[in-house]
Amino acid sequence: MKLDIKNKQIVVIGAGLSGLALVRFFADRGASVALSDLRTREQLTGLDSLEGLPVQFDLGEHDLALFEKADVIAVSPGVPLDCPPLLKAASCGVPLLGEIEIAAQEIDAPIIGVTGTNGKSTTTSLIGEILQAWGKKTFVGGNLGTPLITGCAEDIDGAVVELSSFQLETIDQFHPAIGLLLNLSSDHLDRYPDLHSYYQAKLRIFRNMTAADFAVLNGDDDEICRLSATVKATKVWFSGRGRQVEGMVRSGDMLIWNWRGANLQFPLSELQIAGEHNIENAMAAMIPPLLQGCPAELAWRAVCAFRGLRHRMQQVRTLNGVRWYNDSKGTNVGSVQKSLAGLPCGVTLIAGGKDKGSDYRPLKPLLNEKVKNLLLIGEAAEKMAGELSGSCDIQLLGDLASAVQKAYAVTDPGGTVLLSPACSSFDMFRNYQARGDEFERLVLQLPQQGEVS
Repeated sequence: MKLDIKNKQIVVIGAGLSGLALVRFFADRGASVALSDLRTREQLTGLDSLEGLPVQFDLGEHDLALFEKADVIAVSPGVPLDCPPLLKAASCGVPLLGEIEIAAQEIDAPIIGVTGTNGKSTTTSLIGEILQAWGKKTFVGGNLGTPLITGCAEDIDGAVVELSSFQLETIDQFHPAIGLLLNLSSDHLDRYPDLHSYYQAKLRIFRNMTAADFAVLNGDDDEICRLSATVKATKVWFSGRGRQVEGMVRSGDMLIWNWRGANLQFPLSELQIAGEHNIENAMAAMIPPLLQGCPAELAWRAVCAFRGLRHRMQQVRTLNGVRWYNDSKGTNVGSVQKSLAGLPCGVTLIAGGKDKGSDYRPLKPLLNEKVKNLLLIGEAAEKMAGELSGSCDIQLLGDLASAVQKAYAVTDPGGTVLLSPACSSFDMFRNYQARGDEFERLVLQLPQQGEVS
């Protein structure tokens, strides 16, 4: 059911990409809109995109009177639900709706939702590539970068949406036709009191789904197998370890689609994206289009043409026999583990940033096996050094530029330098993209042997 918006008093809290898109959406539909953010105008970017719109700005602090009198509060995903203005609004009976919930009520086309701790962006992008190759007009976005609310004005056959736990906190009636839960591991413990709360936020993707819908689940993830008992949607599994499940299974160097009588095979040697984690992403991404009737050969060709995402195990250059990789999107321990697992020994790992309440000790076995030098930066550096002590040579550096210079000095030919922070970027950078861009800029400036820097 679409929202009754015209002439309503709406407060959008949070002036990030989603918040700005929400303001434009509501203003275009005749609502009275206020944009509220604790940051000042000087600290924000993108406000010029609202020029000419009838918007009230509540910046630098939150005016609680706005929240008390609103008809609806539209919540950006980065805003915690226990912040004072939202608690005040809730106590006054004002509905709190997230951008995903608002957008989904406006979109009539089927939605494919993708969540999990790692692999969301790659899997979302892959599904989009397949559907677009099939000739479907498909919106691809969400947490990936383009807010779903922008898809409301498009004539689309469907939407593929990356969903963070933060976005799922504020859904109510959101009902994807296909929901994917890729994996579960520790993340965002600066937002959630414990892992159970984080996992439950992820499971909200299935909240309104029925047996007529499909839940795509990782059969190799013990937590998902345990928690899936509550999922009412029809379960379709994928397994990279060859578990005999109904769905997509890896068997040696082949993927096998084993579903309701089908038995189709796809050779892994044809993939351009490397790494065990990307095989899992490819398996998961194939399933929704196949369930929707996409020809298998067409879907596989689209997957094989995909060359990967920016900032996710992206090779920047090979310099003096050393390969440099930008994995700035590796913002949690599980992601770093997957990235290190696909590399040979002798890695110089640059990590650190803003701590998200993580336990870094699970990295120790891979550091022992793969990493020669661990260079730590950012607010989390001292905590990480303490928890990872004894695993390899550890040095604390002042900033990313210093870490790149140190990596250049200590990494032997044949080795690898990997930026994979296991932390968010917000202590030093605007986002992980800005961090990755700066890493690439610094690496591309490094001189070849014999050159004068």
